[in-house]
Amino acid sequence: MNSLPIAKIIIQRFRSFPTAILNFDNPLFVVGRNGSGKSNLADVFSFASEAMASPLQAVFDRRGGIGAVRNRSSGQQSFPPNLGLAFEFGPANDLAGGRFAFEVKALPNYGYRVVREQCLVRQQGDLCWWYDREAGWDSNVQGLTPALEPSALALPLVAGDERFAPIFRTLGAMRVYAIQPAKLREMQDPDSGVALKSDGSNAASVLQELLRGENSRDIQNEINGVLESIVPATNAVVPKKLGNKLSMSFSQAWGENKKLSFDAFDMSDGTLRSLGLIMAVYQKPSPSLLVIEEPESTIHPGALGAVLDLIRKAARTMQVIVTTHSPELLDAKWITDANLRIVHWHQGASYLLPPSEAAGQALREHLMGAGELLRSNALHADELFTHPEELRSGNLFESLA
Repeated sequence: MNSLPIAKIIIQRFRSFPTAILNFDNPLFVVGRNGSGKSNLADVFSFASEAMASPLQAVFDRRGGIGAVRNRSSGQQSFPPNLGLAFEFGPANDLAGGRFAFEVKALPNYGYRVVREQCLVRQQGDLCWWYDREAGWDSNVQGLTPALEPSALALPLVAGDERFAPIFRTLGAMRVYAIQPAKLREMQDPDSGVALKSDGSNAASVLQELLRGENSRDIQNEINGVLESIVPATNAVVPKKLGNKLSMSFSQAWGENKKLSFDAFDMSDGTLRSLGLIMAVYQKPSPSLLVIEEPESTIHPGALGAVLDLIRKAARTMQVIVTTHSPELLDAKWITDANLRIVHWHQGASYLLPPSEAAGQALREHLMGAGELLRSNALHADELFTHPEELRSGNLFESLA
């Protein structure tokens, strides 16, 4: 069984979001002002992915504890209501979809416990495998009784069962990137190169691993072509070993037999960020879902069309979410209101909303593009309380009776 595509996420009291529902299109562009909560939305995916590979306590600790993760805008009491996430999955291969959800309650002295956790995988037809952990453990899978701590999630423990493995694989393979050019400029410690780090700091190892495979020449030509389309005249990049460290060497060519080579230390932020984005898309194994934060930073507006082509290529093999406030990145005519979500900050809280009806109509009828709307300050979110029931309709858990 392979991984399952995510169809919807329900967020309750996570960071700056008191509640939110994210329905997917692919790719999806998330637009919002600085400080509106775009990075907090991206952290939903990082949090869930890390929770599949690390103890939940460690995932909280990396973020400053549960007090830094739970939303406090809904009240000033010491212990606001529980935080929770629910992922709904669409069909793939012989599976009809599925769902994974958990709810966590804060306790005194920075503690917490898992209040409830639920996972179900639907096969074609009426067959469904599930477990539901609340007061105790309940499942329709015979013999599946993991030894659970109140502070641990069950899914990583039962993921060896192939019936629940597709959801585990999807969540564990989600990747979030905020590429930092300075990290690519430094000498890097070699590693396996099978997963690009969130800041791009092992890009040389990822590149080296990609160029070891059977189709290494084809992959190298493709990577070089994408790089040159974003950074004109920079037509090649290879890993370079320096002692026990790794770096990268870039080649620039122009005219007849005009060629220069540069180390990563000599390259611009825009070139290094572009390479980081390319490695995020080409890394093996591929992410199930790729979140790219503000890819337009330090890249010339004229090159963003090539970046957009790279994003669209990635969307053919994985789900892609891009946070941005760049009109140039949104200029493509194929971007409609279905590809857009707007993060709106209101009275200390973040809300995730579709474009307004006026903006959506302009996009659907091709009267204006998303980039034009953003430049003219006309890419507005739908009214926050136009459909308040939708903000409350996201139930974390399903009835399995």
